[in-house]
Amino acid sequence: MNLELKKRIITSFILILLSLFLIFIHPYLFIAGILIFSYIAFDETITLSLAIFKRDKKKIIKGFFFNGASLFYFVIFSATCIILYNYYGPLFFLFILLISSSSDIGGYVFGKSIGGLKLTKISPKKTISGSIGSFFFSVIPLIVFNYFYADQNLHTLNNFIFCLLISFATQIGDIFFSFLKRKANRKDTGKLLPGHGGLLDRIDGIIFAIPCAYLLLTNFNFFN
Repeated sequence: MNLELKKRIITSFILILLSLFLIFIHPYLFIAGILIFSYIAFDETITLSLAIFKRDKKKIIKGFFFNGASLFYFVIFSATCIILYNYYGPLFFLFILLISSSSDIGGYVFGKSIGGLKLTKISPKKTISGSIGSFFFSVIPLIVFNYFYADQNLHTLNNFIFCLLISFATQIGDIFFSFLKRKANRKDTGKLLPGHGGLLDRIDGIIFAIPCAYLLLTNFNFFN
């Protein structure tokens, strides 16, 4: 096992423990954690933006509007995290995170083991097989949670569709930030996490998944 892989494993383990701590210990800690995570992710987004738009003075105005839109979106992201946490509870919030994380894992496993046709030119490493793997893996948390809550019969078509839509949002987030990194000519969004890069490199999909979950839960008949 090389040093870089060891760093990734250790960092992932610490992130998991930190996430569980913030979610289950106390609501105020959760809110503080979300605000800190959002600030760091926003800061990394601005860093990418500066790298993209500073090359051309004609694009400065576009950069200004992009940064404003990014700030607005991260405020929305923070708000939806807190609303979902307060209304549906910490366990359901963890459930949404697990759907997004499982989607990422599925994309990595299928993409690496099968490969094949590229999904998009925006992110050359993304493959169609990886996208399919993301959809397959996204339903695993539903299957697991249904085992513990068998009396609620979570295995409904609506709930499976919910997982697939969260996976889709996760993949869009991953592709979007891959596009920004490519435009900025950067491999990672930062150097905060050893072996991983920036915080955005780990939560890019979640940033899109949480608001998507909020919209689905408040406007459609999911988990009711």
